[in-house]
Amino acid sequence: MNNEQQSRIGGNRTSYVLIMICLFCGIAITAVYSVSIGQVQIPFQQSRQIVLHTITNGHFGSLDQVESDSYTNIIMQVRMPRVIFALLIGMGLSLCGVVMQAIVQNPLADPYILGISSGASLGATFAILVGFGSGAILAQLGVAFGAFVGAIITSALVLLLSSIGGKVTSIKLVLSGVVIGALCGSLSSLIIFFANDAEGIKNVTFWTMGSLASSSWSKVPILAITVAAGCALFLFQHRILNTMLLGDESAVTLGINLSLFRKLYMIIAALIAGTMVAYSGMIGFVGLIIPHICRGLFGSDHKRLMPSALLLGGLFLMWADVLSRILVENVELPIGILTSVIGSPLFIYMIVKRGYNFGG
Repeated sequence: MNNEQQSRIGGNRTSYVLIMICLFCGIAITAVYSVSIGQVQIPFQQSRQIVLHTITNGHFGSLDQVESDSYTNIIMQVRMPRVIFALLIGMGLSLCGVVMQAIVQNPLADPYILGISSGASLGATFAILVGFGSGAILAQLGVAFGAFVGAIITSALVLLLSSIGGKVTSIKLVLSGVVIGALCGSLSSLIIFFANDAEGIKNVTFWTMGSLASSSWSKVPILAITVAAGCALFLFQHRILNTMLLGDESAVTLGINLSLFRKLYMIIAALIAGTMVAYSGMIGFVGLIIPHICRGLFGSDHKRLMPSALLLGGLFLMWADVLSRILVENVELPIGILTSVIGSPLFIYMIVKRGYNFGG
């Protein structure tokens, strides 16, 4: 590790461990606070007792001081799935951001700039306005499926276009992503323009702003498996990801075929991002800003960067969800708006004031 990385807040092992412990504690405290707020306000202490009692099967936490029996159902059946949704989606988007920025060696890379989110938006728009616009259950399944398929097809097109004329490079990936993303955006606008469905257009608009309102226990396993599988893979790929930051020439001297790994990682990241977008809509800046913050704390070594980005991304989206429910009384703001409002100024500050340099 170089001197610059050693001088960072999380540059030494002790600081890194302490920050990670703080992130774990922050997630736990935020989870309890998040399930306490809503149309029915539940005292924090009672929420803590209910959560402890439930997750430990009665070994810890007492329900003697809980004022109403309905509090347990409200927390565990309605609010807790939403908290887990926010945590998992935040982790998934942050993971995609870290991987994609390494793939293309570009600090601006995330599911948006590579066209994945635009493809998911096109798929969801088609599902709502053309394919699955009616029926509550069918509509939800159709939107998720359409968004996922759109993200996968878009990723395949980006890879295909960037492969034309030789091996895949970071510059060709970025340019291909921008072109395909713009095309998907145009097609989405075209569908909306010709649609004669006011309610469908309203649903598309709300979906593109991002929301966790559709969270439920039945959907948690898919998100959990997707994020867990992605983490299990990429946490052990930190050496390859670090090599990607060095460039193709350095990789050749090390005997690593970066073109192959770029394709493989791009497909896996697209699967993860497609799943996240399918269940939450378009939530921007999580995969863009969280990796930057973590690099500022821990440097560019993915062995430390990846775990910290996962935890900070989950915590960030949990608080964004909290703010979306409490900023305006009796109104739930689209979470994508809040992440953009928070992320944009922070990103500008990091570039202008700190002179941020990608790759350490």
